[in-house]
Amino acid sequence: MNFIDWIVLFSYIAFIIYMGWYVGRKQKSREDYYLGGRKMPPWQIGLSIMATQVSAISLIGAPAFIALKTNGGLVWLQYEFAIPLAMMGIMFILVPVYHKTRAITIYEFLEKRFGENVRTIVSLIFMISRGLGTGVALLATGIVTAACLNWPLAETILLIGIVSIIYTTFGGIVADIYSDIIQLIILWGGSLLTIYILWDLLDGQAFSIPIKDIPRIKVFDFSSTGLGDGKTFAFWPMLIGGFFLYLSYYGCDQSQAQRLLTTETEKGAKKALLLNGLLRFPLVLTYSLIGVMLIPFLNANIDFASQLNGVEPDFLVPYFLVQYMPHGLLGLLIAGLFAASMSSIDSALNSLSASLYQDILIKKFPSLNTLKAGKQVRISRWLTIGWGIIATIFALQMIGGSETVLELVNKIGSAFYGPVLAVFWLGMISRRSGQSSVIGGLFVGVTINIILWQFFENSVSWLWWNVIGFIVTCSVSWVISFFKKISKKPENYESYLLHPKMILKTAEVKKYIFLLLAGFVLIVLIGYGIEVFLMGL
Repeated sequence: MNFIDWIVLFSYIAFIIYMGWYVGRKQKSREDYYLGGRKMPPWQIGLSIMATQVSAISLIGAPAFIALKTNGGLVWLQYEFAIPLAMMGIMFILVPVYHKTRAITIYEFLEKRFGENVRTIVSLIFMISRGLGTGVALLATGIVTAACLNWPLAETILLIGIVSIIYTTFGGIVADIYSDIIQLIILWGGSLLTIYILWDLLDGQAFSIPIKDIPRIKVFDFSSTGLGDGKTFAFWPMLIGGFFLYLSYYGCDQSQAQRLLTTETEKGAKKALLLNGLLRFPLVLTYSLIGVMLIPFLNANIDFASQLNGVEPDFLVPYFLVQYMPHGLLGLLIAGLFAASMSSIDSALNSLSASLYQDILIKKFPSLNTLKAGKQVRISRWLTIGWGIIATIFALQMIGGSETVLELVNKIGSAFYGPVLAVFWLGMISRRSGQSSVIGGLFVGVTINIILWQFFENSVSWLWWNVIGFIVTCSVSWVISFFKKISKKPENYESYLLHPKMILKTAEVKKYIFLLLAGFVLIVLIGYGIEVFLMGL
């Protein structure tokens, strides 16, 4: 990077901090700080949901997986097949109940349906797993950002952490959403520019895939199941396991679902999910194309390829950008990567603050709910700062540690996703399930997933843990409910049960289902078409 690139980068950082301060001036209550006053437009929410998934690791890791990693390739695209289907489930099952609750955190629904203990347990699960996961995201994105900046890793993590804490603390969820949209525009535009540069450098040989790399351009893998062979990047675990994973992550994780509460109406949240369900695949396809084009580039540029000997494949894209991206544009794209690094943690910090305040502190200290609105906002901001400090310190502590630390935290999250989804599901469809039965089911579901992790990690793909944990939690809870009656039912708990006949009550809902199903079919067909096209060259 030269002087111009640094000017661009720090101008972007200054702008983001100013934006956070500017939007934060109008926040007068917790609802403003955590939910944007429930007035956010659906298109902004949809783009923000997309952007949170385009971290620096996504943009850099996907091309590296496709072009360089052992057993990698375009099978990466199979991750996307389940997205439209999961958006349907969240749209028509979870969103109506969340908007009926009118809460700041989705875990308040669990108290209204089951009781305070379920809310507290699930919220604590979220805070522990997301708190650790935020530190991991900061470390992982810091590694690739440091490579672009040519900075020491510790200093890069500190810069990303401090800037994220500042603008998130000032601006709350609104600043997070605005910065996500800006980041999305920069990264998508930067990806298209990278494709153009690669096309120019390859001079008509952009898809000249060497014979040894032909397996990398296969999109579908029907030969593996992930059950017994331990392979994750196969069609069935990525479709079925991915469906349950996305249902839980987008719908039952406060860091994602909080955005669905920022719209004024249920209809607005559904539109946001529809936008994400239809546009995420074109975005992923864009940076996957970079990976495909890097295959012949590496084959044709031996000197560049030799620079990657002995380093992690994830450094492929940073090395390419630093050497081939024009100055000025390089600074802008690295600003986008920097923003992507921040987007990996900004929404997490805001949602962690919301969960700690709403689900734990207010229950322990009811007087917090009666404070003046301005003071409540100040407490919310201090909680955001606290979580930001914890995540940054955790990331710094993991520098130089073994890769198993990263794997450990990610697998902890996977162990909980299916069981947590089951708790929400039971709350919406089962009259018999009570507080004791769902807690028992949650405990057994998580325990089974931990057993799979400890003893069957090399044979059962972690994507199947989401399915298995869900089924076990539902089954055990259902069995317990037959032997233990609900001792104390929350007031009006039946009003939070979902009636299947109500799901398809409008023509608009049917239109959304048609669009998402059509999107699913189109994504699969495009995946097949890409494979046929590349194999035929």
